Amino acid sequence: MTSITSLRSHREPNATDKLIAQFSLPKGCALKIDVNSVVTLHGREDSYAGRLYLFPPFLCFMSLDQKSVKFTLPLSTIRRVERLNSRSGVFALSIIVWHGTKIIIQITSLRPAADQFSAMLRDALKAELQQGSMKLLKPFVKTLYSEVLIPPSSSAMDKEREDGSIIKDPDVPVGMEAMQSDYHGGLGFEFKFPGDAKKLRESSKLKLWATYLRSHGRHLTLLRYPQCTRLIQVGLPNRLRGELWETLSGSLYLRLANSGLYEKLLKDNEGRTSTSTEDIEKDLSRSLPEYPAYQTEKGIDTLRKVLTAYSWKNPEVGYCQAMNILAAAILIFMSEEQAFWLLEVLCDRLLPGYYSPSMWGTILDQRVFEALVHKCLPLIHDRFHAVDVQLSVASLPWFLSLFINSMPLIYAFRIIDCFFAMGPKVLFQVGTAILKINGPELLEIQDDGSFINLMRDYFNSLGDSAHPDSVDPRVRAITNFQELLLVSFREFSVITEETIAAERKRFRTEIVSGIESFTKRAAVRNLKTLGHLDKVQAGMVYDVYFQAICDEPPNDVKNVPNDPDEYKDPSGRPETRIGLKTFKVFLSQVASWARDEVIVSNGFQQRVNRNVADHELIDRLFFFWDFSHRGALSFQDLVVGLSGVMFNDLMANIEWFFTLHDKDKDGALTKDEVLQLAESLLFIFRHEIGDTYLGAVSRFMTNAFEYGDALSPQVETAEGSHNLPYLTLPTFRMVVLADEVLESFFDVDLSGSFRLEPIPPLIEQQQQKSGFLGGLVSSFLSNEDNRRIINNVADQIGKTMGKHQVVQRPSIGKYDKTYGLQEPKPRESLLTPSIRNRSPSGSSLSLGTPEIIITSGTESKQSLSSLSIDEKSEMPITPIVKQLTSVNVMERKPFAIDEAKDDGRIDDDLDSLDGVAGEDDKLMMDEVDAFLEAHDSGLTNAENEAAKGMCPDSSSPRLTDGVPHIVNSKLDNPVPISDPPLYNALIKGKLHHIPI
Repeated sequence: MTSITSLRSHREPNATDKLIAQFSLPKGCALKIDVNSVVTLHGREDSYAGRLYLFPPFLCFMSLDQKSVKFTLPLSTIRRVERLNSRSGVFALSIIVWHGTKIIIQITSLRPAADQFSAMLRDALKAELQQGSMKLLKPFVKTLYSEVLIPPSSSAMDKEREDGSIIKDPDVPVGMEAMQSDYHGGLGFEFKFPGDAKKLRESSKLKLWATYLRSHGRHLTLLRYPQCTRLIQVGLPNRLRGELWETLSGSLYLRLANSGLYEKLLKDNEGRTSTSTEDIEKDLSRSLPEYPAYQTEKGIDTLRKVLTAYSWKNPEVGYCQAMNILAAAILIFMSEEQAFWLLEVLCDRLLPGYYSPSMWGTILDQRVFEALVHKCLPLIHDRFHAVDVQLSVASLPWFLSLFINSMPLIYAFRIIDCFFAMGPKVLFQVGTAILKINGPELLEIQDDGSFINLMRDYFNSLGDSAHPDSVDPRVRAITNFQELLLVSFREFSVITEETIAAERKRFRTEIVSGIESFTKRAAVRNLKTLGHLDKVQAGMVYDVYFQAICDEPPNDVKNVPNDPDEYKDPSGRPETRIGLKTFKVFLSQVASWARDEVIVSNGFQQRVNRNVADHELIDRLFFFWDFSHRGALSFQDLVVGLSGVMFNDLMANIEWFFTLHDKDKDGALTKDEVLQLAESLLFIFRHEIGDTYLGAVSRFMTNAFEYGDALSPQVETAEGSHNLPYLTLPTFRMVVLADEVLESFFDVDLSGSFRLEPIPPLIEQQQQKSGFLGGLVSSFLSNEDNRRIINNVADQIGKTMGKHQVVQRPSIGKYDKTYGLQEPKPRESLLTPSIRNRSPSGSSLSLGTPEIIITSGTESKQSLSSLSIDEKSEMPITPIVKQLTSVNVMERKPFAIDEAKDDGRIDDDLDSLDGVAGEDDKLMMDEVDAFLEAHDSGLTNAENEAAKGMCPDSSSPRLTDGVPHIVNSKLDNPVPISDPPLYNALIKGKLHHIPI
C-alpha cells in the first residue's frame, strides 16, 4: 500500500533540497546563510572561487563550475577559526581542521554579509561545543582505516600484503591482533578482496591516495579537488574503498550522528520474525555465492544481521529483491555498521524506490533510460522497436544491482566508485555507452535472447584489449572496460542530473497511475467483505485511504503480530495499517464534520481553506472501527466501518451513535457518557449558522436527564452514580424523536455527512476572474509555495478594496452561492394552537389525551410514540413519557406540497372553467353557506346525549374500513363518525378537529 507513497506525494526539490543532495548531507539540514568566497589551501597557489554555505552543523563549499572543488566539513572537526589581517576591503578567515589542514577563505560578498556570516559561524560553533559533539569525534575517527594508514608514525602499510591481509607481529599474542587497532573493515580483510592485487596495482593506488589524503584531509575533513575525481575514476584501493564510499555518499555523517543505533536495533529485535526476515533467510545462500566469505557461516551471519537491522529500521521497505546482492557486495569492503548506514543512503536518497515492494524507482528509471536511448541512439532504439525487443530485459539488472550481477566484480566496483562520487547519472551514462559500443551488433539482433547473449559476451570480455590489432602497444593496452569509461564520461556527459530529473518528472504520473491501478484492483479484490458497498465505492474508499497515507504517512503505527488470514499485497507483505493521525486525515476527506473549511473571497478568486479537525469523537470512531483491536486500522476496517453508517435509516443511525458512545458496551450510557455524546453533537454542529442546532442539543440534554431520572432511579454508591448505567437505547430513541432537528439529523444528515465523492479542490480556479491578475494566478498555481504567495497577495488587495470575505462553511447545513448560509428551519408541527396553548412547557397533560390512529384496509402505521418504546424492554411507561410522546406524535415531516403558496388566482381559475358548470359550482357554494348560517344554532338534545362523556382530550377519530371512527378509552367499541349527531358535532367544532 505505502510502497509508492513517496512517489505519489513527491514534490519537486527546491534549491535547498538540491544543495543538500549535492553535499550528501542528512535530511533536515537547514541553510542559514551563503556568501561568495574564494578558497585556498595554505601553502598552495591554486585558488577556487565559489560559494560558501552554512548548514549547521556543516560548513560546505562548491566551486563555480560545481565540479572542481567541493567539501563538506562537520563543524565539530574545526579546531580553530581566526580573522586574518589582510589588505583593505578583503575579509579573510583562516580555518584549521581536525587533521591540521589550514584553509584560507576570502569572503568576497559585501561587508555586512561577511560580518553576518562570521557571527552565525561563531554561534554554530558554540552550539556544537555545548552539545559535546567535539568530544565524540576522537573515538569515532579511530574506527576509520585511514587514521592508522596516514600518520607518519604508523607502520600499517608495512604490515599489509597486496591482497589486504595483515602481516602478524610475532611479538603480539595470538588472538590479540584486533586490539592493535579499532578501525572498521570488511570481509575482504579476512577473506581477501576480489581480483589480482598486482594486476590492479593496489600498492600504487594506495600510495597515491595516501599522498592526497595527507594534504587534503581525510574522511570527515576530506577536500575534493580535481585530483580526487581523477583518482576515483582510476579506481579506489580495496583497503580504502569502504571508507571512501561512506565519505563520498554521506553515510559517514549518519553513522557519526547515530552512534550505537545499529547494535540497539539488533538487540531490541532479537528473536523477532517478520515477512522480511523470512525472505532474507531464503536469499542468504544466493548472495554472491562465488565469494569465499559467503560460503562460511560468519559471512552469511554478517549479511543476515545487516539486512535484518535495516528491515527493522525501515519496516515500510523491509527487505526487497536485489538488496541482498547490494549488501553482500559492500560488506566486502565495510563493517556491518558501515554497510548498514550506506544501505540507508542508497535506498532512501541515491536510489529512491529501487528497493521497495513495487520497485517503482527502477520502473521509472527504465522509462527514463529508454527515452535517453531514443534521443542519443535513435537507430538502436528503432531496431529494438522493429524486432520487438525490450530494452529493460537487459538494463533492469544493470540498474537494480549496480552492474554487480552483470559484469565481473572488479569492474562493477569501479563503476560503483564513480556512482558514489558523481551520482546516479553514472548508471545512465554507462548504460548508454554499452549500447553504443555494441551498436553494430545490436542492429543485427532478432529477439530478446540474442540481445541478452550479446551483452553477456561483452561483459565477459571487459578485460580484453579494445584494439588488439593496433601496432601501438599503448593502444593495445587499452581494455574494453577503459574504453567503456572513456565513452561514458566524454561522449555522454550531456546526460546530467538535470536531464534525468526532467525525464523522471515527465514519466512520473504515468508510472504512479499504473502501479496504483494494479494495487487498487488487488486490494479491492482481496477484501473479505464489501458490506453494503459495491466495488466502485470500495475503490473510492481506497483512493481516499491511499491519499491520506501520502499526506500523513503512518509512522505512529507500531509493529503488530502477523495474522495468517490477513490480506497481503501483491508483494506478499501484510497490508498497511494507519494510525490515529492518518485516520484523521482520511476522515476529513470522507466526513464533512471532520474538517474545518472556510470560504475565502477577495474579489479575484474564491477558494476553500481546509484544515483537519481534532476532537474526541474522531478518536472514539477510530477505536470503534478497530475491529481487530490492534490500535491501527486496515483498508478492510474502513470499508466495514463506512458500510455500517452510510446506508442506515433513522433507527439504525440512532443505535449506531448510541453504541459509539457506549464505551463498555453494556447497553446503557452513564451520565458522563451522555455528556460526551452531547459534546459530540456540539462538535458536529459547531459551524452551523443560527441557534437551531445549539437549541436542539440543549433540549436533548434536558430531555435526556429528565427521561433518565424518571426511568432509571439512581442508587448512590461510594463511587458515585456517574459510572452507573443511566440511559438505555430505547430511552435514547425517545429523546431523539422528541426533537425535530435531531430526528432530521439522524434520519438524513448523519449518513449523508459521509460522502464517497471527490472533494472540490482547495482552490476553485473557475471562480478566478479573467484578466492580467487572473492569468498570473493561474500560471503560478501549480506550485504550492507560489500558490500561497499569490493567495496572500490577492487577500491583501481584497482587504484594501473592501472585498475580502471569510465565511465558515457548515458541515450539516447548506451553503448557497447566491443566498449564502441557510439556517435550517424547524419542521411544521401538527399541534393545533389550542393544544399548544393548553400544554405549555413543563405542564402535565391529561392521561386521556387522544391518540391519532389512521388505518386503511390492511395497511397500518404505528404512531411514533409506539415506535419510541422497545416492545422487548421492560421499561415502565411513566406519565412523563406519555405526556412528551403525545406531543411529539402530533408532528410530521414536511412534504413538497407544503411549500406551495396561495397566489390569489383561485377565483380566476374558477371563472375560467367552461360553460354553465362554473356558474353551477358558485350557486351550490352560495346555497351551502346560506344553509350553515341558518342552521348553526348549536347541538340538539339528541346530539348532546350521544356525545355525552366524550371530550376533545379523551377521544380521537380514526378510519376503520374506510369510515372515520371515534376512539375513546371509556367506550368498548369505536363510534362511526357517519352517525349524524357526531358528524354535526365535528362540523360545528364542538369535538376535536382532525385534518385527514
